[in-house]
Amino acid sequence: MPMHNLLLLEDDVNLAADIKAQLDREGFHVEVRYDGQMAEKTALRQAFDCIILDINVPGKNGYEVCRAIRNNAITTPVIMLTAFGEVEDKLDGFDSGADDYLTKPFYFRELLARIKALLKRGGAHSEAVKSINIDNLNIDLDKKQVSRGGQLIRLTGREFNILSMLAANPGQPFSKKELINAIWGTSVEVNTNTIEVFINSLRNKIDKNQPVKLIHTRFGFGYYISNEPHEA
Repeated sequence: MPMHNLLLLEDDVNLAADIKAQLDREGFHVEVRYDGQMAEKTALRQAFDCIILDINVPGKNGYEVCRAIRNNAITTPVIMLTAFGEVEDKLDGFDSGADDYLTKPFYFRELLARIKALLKRGGAHSEAVKSINIDNLNIDLDKKQVSRGGQLIRLTGREFNILSMLAANPGQPFSKKELINAIWGTSVEVNTNTIEVFINSLRNKIDKNQPVKLIHTRFGFGYYISNEPHEA
């Protein structure tokens, strides 16, 4: 059974950690964001199998994030979490494009059941976003494998996540800060030099001895992937 990737927006650090830990034990890969704007950016850049949005969070609220996701033609199943239980709040959630709604406090097994039900319904979509191809580079998002010209390339988990994020948005530069926030989250302090180390390692593994270089730098903006010659 393939590992499903989930995005969780929850500004309560303890609750987010608890949900993530329990979902990890169930075999899911969970990325946590603590504010709406960062969750929106992450959802628009990376492919997920299910998105869980708390409504009352800093930045953009869950309704706004959900609307932004749907306005960008992303059909990933969305579950809304909120402390409210009024019918109007639920209607607002569904109007913004949510697929399901769970009121706090809730039992974890109920959230798990909702996730599994939505994953069954969204199976066709999940299969559609499992591979990225640029030039002769192939990224298998399901098997977490990367190859170029048919040759398997061994990457660390962080390298794979960074490469996948860049490849999912060809031509779009990402700053070191954006990469750190998307890969490590906003609650972890990571030196920007760390990104340089990862990019250099990826270039050595992906581009070395290849006639077409894929990983580029746009000075003042960040790193991006393209199979066309640009700034270096």
